[in-house]
Amino acid sequence: MNEQDARQAVHAAINQVAPDVDLDALDEGSRLRQDLELDSLDFLRLVETIDEATGVDIPERDYASVATVRGLIDYVASRG
Repeated sequence: MNEQDARQAVHAAINQVAPDVDLDALDEGSRLRQDLELDSLDFLRLVETIDEATGVDIPERDYASVATVRGLIDYVASRG
């Protein structure tokens, strides 16, 4: 999966889990849990949504790698 496809998948997943987030103003350095205010359940739903949409499984040991929007995009692009 290329970076643009990964970005679209991540944005779609964020929109599904946190529809209040303004995707047009989204900074890719934003931290998912702190800056986007995703609680633990929202974060898990985001991970599941990414898996369903892209087939990219994100094991718990890799959660630190996907703590930011950019990290999630890079992770999905490299494994999708």
